[in-house]
Amino acid sequence: MKVITVIINGATRQLPDPTSVAALLEEMGLTGKRIALERNGEIVPRSLFAAQQLADGDKLEVVVAVGGG
Repeated sequence: MKVITVIINGATRQLPDPTSVAALLEEMGLTGKRIALERNGEIVPRSLFAAQQLADGDKLEVVVAVGGG
C-alpha cells in the first residue's frame, strides 16, 4: 500500500494513497461539522471534498466552526 505524508494544522500525518478530503475528515471525526479547509493556501469548497484527492506533501489547515456567543 502506498502512503503519502501530509501536514494538518502543523502536524505531520501519514495517510493511505489515495485519500480524499472527505475521507480524511471522516477519519478525524469531523464529518457533518461546519468546517473550512485550506489546501496549500487555497480554500477547498465543501462541494469538492469527496472529489479532491490529497497528494504527498500537501499542507492543510482545518478550522472547525464553534457555535455560541
